[in-house]
Amino acid sequence: MRGGGDKARALFAYAPHADTFGYSMPPPGLLRLGGALEREGLSVALEDLAYRLGAGELKGDDSLAAASARLLLSRGEFEVIGLSTMGATLPVSVAIAEQLRATKPGLRIVLGGPGTTGVDEALLERFPWIDACVRGEGEVTVPELLRRWGAGESLAGVTGVTWRDAHGGVQREEDRAQLKDLGEVAPYARHLLPPLTDYKLITGEADGLTPIDSGRGCAYDCSFCTIGRFWSRRSRTLPYERLADEVCELQELEGARNAYLCHDLFGADREHAMAFCEEMIERGSPFPWEVRARLDHLDDELLAKMSAAGGYRVLFGVESADAAVLESCDKNTREGWDPMKAVERCAANGITPILSLVLGLPGEGDEELAASLELCTRAALIAGVNISLHLVNPQPGCTLGEEFAAEARPLDGVPPDMALGAGETGPERALIEAHPDLFSSFALLPQPEERLRELASISHTLPELYLRAPRSFAYMSLSLGIDSLALFRRWRAAGGAWEEFVAVAGDEAAAELLAWDGVAAQVSQESFAEGAAGLLPRPTGRILRAAHDLPRLADGLAEGRIDLSAEPVALAVHRTESGVVTTKVEPRVADLLEELRGSPGPVPEGLQPALDTLEKAGLIRYT
Repeated sequence: MRGGGDKARALFAYAPHADTFGYSMPPPGLLRLGGALEREGLSVALEDLAYRLGAGELKGDDSLAAASARLLLSRGEFEVIGLSTMGATLPVSVAIAEQLRATKPGLRIVLGGPGTTGVDEALLERFPWIDACVRGEGEVTVPELLRRWGAGESLAGVTGVTWRDAHGGVQREEDRAQLKDLGEVAPYARHLLPPLTDYKLITGEADGLTPIDSGRGCAYDCSFCTIGRFWSRRSRTLPYERLADEVCELQELEGARNAYLCHDLFGADREHAMAFCEEMIERGSPFPWEVRARLDHLDDELLAKMSAAGGYRVLFGVESADAAVLESCDKNTREGWDPMKAVERCAANGITPILSLVLGLPGEGDEELAASLELCTRAALIAGVNISLHLVNPQPGCTLGEEFAAEARPLDGVPPDMALGAGETGPERALIEAHPDLFSSFALLPQPEERLRELASISHTLPELYLRAPRSFAYMSLSLGIDSLALFRRWRAAGGAWEEFVAVAGDEAAAELLAWDGVAAQVSQESFAEGAAGLLPRPTGRILRAAHDLPRLADGLAEGRIDLSAEPVALAVHRTESGVVTTKVEPRVADLLEELRGSPGPVPEGLQPALDTLEKAGLIRYT
């Protein structure tokens, strides 16, 4: 095959899916690959089919694979088309590849990405329209592959490749050594994909979260995860100065407001993490960023540095609150590490933690599940904490996949979180049904259906409730003398919304806590009118009057007790730079703040000293 000397014109595409988080930002791995190929002088184009689907240029119906193939072929005359795939997008990638081969028989088709982990040989054996799979990093492998194909040569000896020879046989070359120095990676080829502002436009994202390829790999081998094995259980980081450069460069990228450091193990190399934070501090901490980390990698000193350097959010993979469950899934968390301490440390440093837990892990019964939910209930009481709950699935390339893929099956209406937004079209479902061992990302661990559906209901329902009504949920659990799992079951058995459940209970304190949660959520979303020069200022929040001392009650809930004081209070729930806070105020102050929400007018004589006090407390603002 020839078409440009020793250069094969290539198009590499990110496979389509409908998970909004994924298509709200360009894929950094694909951008990095595009930069590497251009640096090698190779002709390359990039395409993001997830973006096209989100923008409505592709439909998520049974035509998705055929329409994706037509779109790729319409981009130009290419000799090679590659598809970057995750486990969830592997079926649609196979279906797209089949359509590509049917339309253009001479086209070379290659798959890569984590979705091929552990199944690369099987993919070529079962689907003759796939010519090769690239394993691991593609920056060095793909240029070599393209040059070989461009010169009409075989891929024999190209490490990191599984390929089909001229006789149809499947050959698997040795693994390619990983890049020793990530400082050698190419810059992002952002010009080859739509601008970031277009990504944000299709989802309405306001935070401008932008991914950074900050590190690669994982030294752990958790039973439910493929990342460690995909990267040969090795973790590497972008040199701290290069990482700081890439974060700070986002200041010049339109639409970018926050950096998302994609490496899963921020802080595993503590010296690197500290050096990066110090570098960002030296540069004036000009751009906010968030990370993913293990609970046992971030101590007080590092969290303080992160906060000073612009770090504002961290996702922790907690998985379970039960030590035996964690041990059974090879989490290898340091003994005695308390998730709540990590949450409290984050909060003390102004960093928002996200706790991610996996439901349905082997060894998890009601007692273990209840312990995890109790952790979530306690953590949710700390302002800003987010809870993320997921169902476990036996993906190919991980321990659970090896143990359970043969007997695990999808459950209608209960997609695992690893497969959200994918696998829903007819061609995809046909492939999943015909090859369940290859596409076990869509399966759930073998458990009774009733149990799986309950876990799905918990994962879909409780995170949202924890976000909008954490205090009333914690109070009802303590008031009724039952754990969080039992409370969830009682609520779901009653039917209806949480507000209805609280109302039927007839508990005045619970209703007040629910109202407090509601006002706080309202304040966080409201846009308050500004005052005008020479006129009365505007309050920064709303007033809530209650028959019980709610802040005192909330303090008790955080300690697992009910301290119910029948002392009427007036609360100003208001917004500050650090978020929504609640301040006890005197009744006359509450009256004044409520009056200030009315029509603007001149400042009455003698009122200015009181207004100055309220402004200092952050309860009002002027123009």
